[in-house]
Formats: sequence, structure tokens, C-alpha cells
Amino acid sequence: MPRLRYKSLVDSYAADIRAGRLAPGTRLPTHRQLAAEHGLALVTASRVYAELETMGLVSGETGRGTFVREISLPAGQGVSQHVVAVGMADLNFNYPSLPGQADLLRTALRQLALSGDLEAHLRYQPHGGRLHERASIARHLLSRGLNLTAEQVLIVSGAQHGLAVAMMALLKPGDVIAADALTYTGFKVLAESLHLEIVPIPVTENGPDLAALEALCRRRSVRAVYTMPTLHNPCGWVMDVPWRGRLVAIARQHDLLIIEDAAYAFLVEEAPVPVAELAPERTVYVSGFSKNVATGLRVGFVAAPLDRVPALERVIRATTWNTPGVMTAIACGWIDDGTVGQLEVQKREDAQARQTLAAEVLKGLRCMTHPFSYFLWLPLGEDARADQIAVALMQEQVAVSTAEPFATSVHVPHAIRLALGSVDMDSLREALIKVKRVVGAYS
Repeated sequence: MPRLRYKSLVDSYAADIRAGRLAPGTRLPTHRQLAAEHGLALVTASRVYAELETMGLVSGETGRGTFVREISLPAGQGVSQHVVAVGMADLNFNYPSLPGQADLLRTALRQLALSGDLEAHLRYQPHGGRLHERASIARHLLSRGLNLTAEQVLIVSGAQHGLAVAMMALLKPGDVIAADALTYTGFKVLAESLHLEIVPIPVTENGPDLAALEALCRRRSVRAVYTMPTLHNPCGWVMDVPWRGRLVAIARQHDLLIIEDAAYAFLVEEAPVPVAELAPERTVYVSGFSKNVATGLRVGFVAAPLDRVPALERVIRATTWNTPGVMTAIACGWIDDGTVGQLEVQKREDAQARQTLAAEVLKGLRCMTHPFSYFLWLPLGEDARADQIAVALMQEQVAVSTAEPFATSVHVPHAIRLALGSVDMDSLREALIKVKRVVGAYS
């Protein structure tokens, strides 16, 4: 009989939520109150809410209670949901582009068609890329403060593929990997797919809480740490050199593999030295050309200690065999002729202009960001609910991301991330005005 009561209670709550009789944001009774009201054991009452949470109907928030979710918001609202309706301003996903980039591609394709090496692109390439192209990327990385040989660089099909290669090659199912409590969504998806256990590192406004990481390493057998020290996504911080030095010291003390994600590092002028340069013996550096050149250019790179290279090459072989030769040739040609460097300068200027606009329009709201970033993090007030704000903005034809896809911890903060790089400046201004109005209405 108790089981029937418990199942009936789940069904009753689910029906009330779906019918709108329990409005989004409604605080439900505590577990103890629910148990007392319906004559259930406390563990059974907890199971009611657990099933409702699995169904996506409620969310439990540490220290606050259990709340009805906004179910009209697409599940997992975030950069994974980057296909938006026609006419909707996309502040959910970044694909920054500059005028004239299509002409650059036309020119590059014509030059490639006239090259004497064209037939080579019809054949398989070495798994890690041709050595002269790996050397081009090594020279490119020298401008970021990384001193590498061509043999340490492996060419992959975008930074996401680079993360997958690193994690598949150097970690195994069941391994524990530490990551910021708010982190890149693509890393989360990979870790879950590879059956890695993510343990969250609490975050501050300037970087991860390294004292907490050190304590975590003493309690758990942590195998690796995933970090974005230069322009963190979504928080926008740039870790200073002492912070990086302390991270390296912890990694050496506890023998951690470091995976350094540098997808947005190009936006920071005179950035601190990469972690990979401070700890070259244990750091895998991953980035690509999606943000600094174009998202359709699916070329990325992994830089690693020489003793890790064979394992990484085996995974490239197993997943893609090699990066397409035509795309790699275009990317490396643009490195060698200075096009990539020119685009990076222009995109830094573009990102700065967008941040200036956002600061002007959102004045009065608390924002976490960087002056050259293509995104910003907007923590919400104590009583505001991110899912309700995201739905209200969808109705205003603005797509944003909530904190849920970025959170590795049980507690998910109420915040939204705004991607600034995917719409023109006039559309961005209009969208940000709507964001300020809606956030103000719910705060």
C-alpha cells in the first residue's frame, strides 16, 4: 500500500505540474512535511521528489527547497540547444564572424586549387597531421607563450574532438576528474559519455578555489583536472600567474594530469603564460580555429608531452583516422600568411565593442565577464529563477542559456549566460534591452 501511495503521489504531482495547477517556481513542501502529510517514510518522500526531478518537473536546491520547474523551457537549455527559430536573437551560442571572411575562403580555395600538392589531399594523412603543418601550428602557439616542437602537436577535427582524444587516450572509465563547478558544457557531455566521474571545484570570481581542490585530492583519488585558465567559459576569468603556479604545484604533488582548454585564449592580449608551459610534463593543451577563425573550419590541435603522443595518435586513428587534408591546408595556410593573426586582432576588437555595449545596456545588473570576452555571466537575485527568465526571453524572441548545462555540482545557481558573438550589433542591443527588462521584472 505505501508503494501505491508513493506512485500515486508522483503521478498526482506530475499531472498538476503539466496542467499548470502548480505554477513554475512554486516551492513544494519539505521532504519531512511531505512524509507527514501523506503518511510516508522520509526515504519514500525523498523518492517522490527524486522521481519528479528525473522527469524534469522539479529541481532540488540545497538550502532552499524543491521547486516546480519551468517545463516549457527545452530540456538542457544551453549551448547544446543551439538551433534557434528564425527571427530569434541567439544569445545562447557563440559563432563569431567578421565581414569578408567568405571572401577569404574563396581566395584560399582558389589558391589551393592551383597548388601542386592538390592530389595529396585525396589520400589519407598521417594520424597526427603532416609534420610541416604541425610545425605551422607550433609556430602559431609560440605567440601564445608555448614553446613546442612539431612532434608534440597533433592535428584534430576541432577543439571538441581534441578534448575527446585527450580524455579517451589518457583516462579510463571510472577515473575521477576535477573540474570547476561551472564549466564548459562540451566537457561535461564527454566526461559523462566516457563514464568519468566529475568532482566539482568551487569557483570564485577570479578562478577555482584551489584550497578546495587540494582538500579534494586528499580525500579522493583524483586522476586529472580540467581547466580553462585563460578566459574561462562561462565565468570570464583569467587566472593570474601565482594562481596557475599553485595549480601546477597541486598537480605535481598529487600526480594529476592537466587538461588545459584554450578555446578562447586568443581573445586575451598579453595573457599569462599557459599552464602547459609551466607544467609541460603533465599538461595536454587543447584548442582550435572555431572561435578565432570560423566554426565551420573543423580543425583543432592537441599539444602534449612526447611520451603521451603515441596514445593520442591511436585515438585519432580510432575516431577519425586523420583530419581532412583540405581543411588542414587552409588553416595552416592562414597561419603562415598571417590571416589567423589578423582575424584574432579583429575579433578582439569586435568582442571588446560588444562588451562595451553590454556594459552600457545592462548597467545596474551584476555581471561576471572579461572586457575582451564573447560572453558574460549574469547571476540572478535571490528570488529570481533562471528557467522562468529563459522562457520569458524566448517569448521575447531571445535565446539564452541557464546555468544548468554548465554546472558540475548538485547545486545549480540561478544565473544566465549571454553569448554576444552571434548577432549583429543592432540586434544585440535590442536583445540586451529585453534581457534587462525581463531580469528586472523577475528580480
